[in-house]
Amino acid sequence: MRNAFLALCMTSFATTVTAAPPGVVVDYSPTKSKQYIGSPSLAVLPNGDYVASHDFFGPGTKYDTMLVFSSSDRGKTWAKRAKIVGQWWSTLFVHRDALYLFGTTKEYGHAAIRKSTDGGKTWTTPNDATNGLLLGEGKYHCAPVPMLIHDGRIWRAMEEYTGPVWGTFRSFVMSAPIDADLLNAKSWTSTNRLDRNTMWLNGTFASWLEGNVVVDPNGKVVNLLRVQQPNLTEKAALVRISADGMTSTFDPANDFVDLPGGAKKFQIRHDAKSGKYWALANTIPEEFRKLGLKPDKIRNTLSIITSSDLRTWAIRRDILQDPDTKTHGFQYPDWQFDGEDMIALVRTAHEEPDGTPAHNAHDANYLTFHRIANVRAMKSR
Repeated sequence: MRNAFLALCMTSFATTVTAAPPGVVVDYSPTKSKQYIGSPSLAVLPNGDYVASHDFFGPGTKYDTMLVFSSSDRGKTWAKRAKIVGQWWSTLFVHRDALYLFGTTKEYGHAAIRKSTDGGKTWTTPNDATNGLLLGEGKYHCAPVPMLIHDGRIWRAMEEYTGPVWGTFRSFVMSAPIDADLLNAKSWTSTNRLDRNTMWLNGTFASWLEGNVVVDPNGKVVNLLRVQQPNLTEKAALVRISADGMTSTFDPANDFVDLPGGAKKFQIRHDAKSGKYWALANTIPEEFRKLGLKPDKIRNTLSIITSSDLRTWAIRRDILQDPDTKTHGFQYPDWQFDGEDMIALVRTAHEEPDGTPAHNAHDANYLTFHRIANVRAMKSR
């Protein structure tokens, strides 16, 4: 069994187990509040400040509120900048010196985007199709997934929720010209929406969600989605997107990919300097594969994984781990390269200062920030 916390190359980790979670605590919501921390997102402003956001879920919430924080000392300390009601499941990103939040208006709400010109202190309100209400009909699902700039367009993965139960998602991708008004619904193009098929993977396929739009080695836009299925050989689904942003296609015979951590949210970015695709994912080390749990329930290990082609993935290093799978989770990572370092924001389930455990591994009570130093020089485990 590994140590309770892996601190490899992490400048802010404690070396022994304490009541405090690893990393720098950005926000904390006590388990007894039944307001759990979700949807971490991280951006770096042109002036070098870091901006972080998260939403709240659980029976103590209305599933429609998020907070924004900032750090002017490279993540050592954080201060709250804004509280936003009517925004959820959202990605923070910087585009043309402005800061944006792109997600939904609430759980299974409309697709919406907000803009801030003061570093996240104040935000526009998506009250109509000219001011950020991009899809005002239907119900939508997403997560803080990457925004891609490619071929003169900005791209993002989304899902339509068709109900009535979790997992009934139709995958699609939205895109807009990079010089367009991103708050105007007319600027955005959507692909067709692909239904799930529960007969895929020999009848074990449950859902796909939380896609990562990236450019494949052939220069084509693809959407690599988390796959919900019960087998410990975790999968992702590689959906192909046409160059004009109008069409998405999927070949179930050839485009399921083995991806460690693929049953939980992962985040992929391509790194031009190393020529590789990098991701943070909740992998399942061998000692936890014997517990008889479904893969989406095992969130106690967070790993860096890399690939050269989006199809063959290798675990480079485990960076966070606790031996308890029931009440410890390091999940829903959002990350960026910052020079030679990787900086990451994590939804963390951990015992509280008085020893109270998290409700479970999924229902996080902390938002934590982490720096992995000299990540490109890190050798594989």
